[in-house]
Amino acid sequence: MCLKQKTKIKDQMNRRQFIIGNSLAVMGLCLPFSAKALTILDDPRLSDFEKKLRPVGRALEFEEYYVWCNSPIEGPDGKIHVFFSRWKKSKSMSGWINGSEIAHAVADKPEGPYEYVSTILAPRGEGFWDATTCHNPSIHFVDGKYALFFMGNSNGKMDTKRIGLAVSDSLYGPWERPDQPLLLPGETGSWDDLLTTNPSFLKHPNGEYWLYYKSLDTENYVHPKFPVKGNRKYGLAVSKSLKGPYIKSPQNPVIDFSKLGDNKQCEDAFVWYENKKFKMLARDMGVFGMDYGLYMDSDDGIHWNDPQISYQPLDKYIKQPDAPKHLNRYGRAERPQLLFQNGKATYMFTASQGGKYETASAFIFKII
Repeated sequence: MCLKQKTKIKDQMNRRQFIIGNSLAVMGLCLPFSAKALTILDDPRLSDFEKKLRPVGRALEFEEYYVWCNSPIEGPDGKIHVFFSRWKKSKSMSGWINGSEIAHAVADKPEGPYEYVSTILAPRGEGFWDATTCHNPSIHFVDGKYALFFMGNSNGKMDTKRIGLAVSDSLYGPWERPDQPLLLPGETGSWDDLLTTNPSFLKHPNGEYWLYYKSLDTENYVHPKFPVKGNRKYGLAVSKSLKGPYIKSPQNPVIDFSKLGDNKQCEDAFVWYENKKFKMLARDMGVFGMDYGLYMDSDDGIHWNDPQISYQPLDKYIKQPDAPKHLNRYGRAERPQLLFQNGKATYMFTASQGGKYETASAFIFKII
């Protein structure tokens, strides 16, 4: 190749690099913050869902409480209702397992501010399956009723966690509270013999009622082989009616990352159906990192595509003060739940440690 041809090729390459560089700079100016520009352009693991997120900020901050599990729904009054877990600050972060209650708050718009309405489910005391905690609320409007799926336990520990269902004709109650759990663990030695928790519900297009649940086996929890105790997996249970009985799928577990090695797992799943696809958000526990969220989709709700990142650590979106010593999950968003308006997902509600009282609160993202 002659010198003249080489010079021409080099000039073309320089021109192409200049055009690409300018284009990326313009894209960066269009974004609200430079960190977002870098992650969108540099990380192919990010889902399309993540690229639509814009941070709104914290909500539901109470001076004397930790707040978790924020499940939103738009009411017939046009207001946004959130059902959330809370427990006394004096119990520290670990109070979710032995002292949580489920409360109701309302706002005129998704961003808040929210006003506490009432506590709708509290631990009932000795003799009840939900004696010591009520947690993991997930609210849905189904067949003209409001269905609140939740988790309770009877001894303040992991091994009695069970999923239940409370039902009401109104978001303001009264709530029909179950005397028995909705879904029990599997037989001894099965993958789900320890507990049932983290409920996620949808009504299938075929009219069935699908309940996704998290569980793990007792052996790997009691005798852990890794720093994180147990290996969390997801199962599916199906019913012909809202109140059950729910029959576990023979294809369970439907989400199992154990084959990826290093005790990779997930929890806090939220499942919905959109554009003829089943979609899932979850909290990552080792696939990309403990402070990430996961996004997966599926054609049938049983076989799921490989995960992508659904949301990143909070420091990718906002600047926070340094972590207080008593908050060991600081900077992480958990329990993703979606708000739907006119059939479209418009906001993602998560739970995160921190805020002005150095406890935990809701952290909200707008979906553009």
